[in-house]
Amino acid sequence: MTSIPPTAFALHVPSAELVPDPLDPAQIVSGSPEVSALVLTGSATGESGIWQITPGVATDVEADEVFVVLSGRATVVVDGGPVLELGPGDCGVLRAGDRTTWTVHETLRKLYTVTY
Repeated sequence: MTSIPPTAFALHVPSAELVPDPLDPAQIVSGSPEVSALVLTGSATGESGIWQITPGVATDVEADEVFVVLSGRATVVVDGGPVLELGPGDCGVLRAGDRTTWTVHETLRKLYTVTY
């Protein structure tokens, strides 16, 4: 994933150019979801950035994450946990080890912070 240089900056998040970050084909359940991202800050303990996924269904194993959906819609099923209906303005929290299934209805873009 591409990172922005470690200097002060401002960025219009909805139109930020993201870099393809292909899913492992084993994660794709149906459709042809494509992921792209841009890391804004990062260190040995975590990172913050912009992440986007196009429509389809994919699985993931999560890290500790807080995010805000900027655009798009998705349903995220956490194995053994809640079903998250996500849309613009929604904040989500995922825990390390959560096994999730993302059903993306409309291309979803989020601003996230992950801790390792």
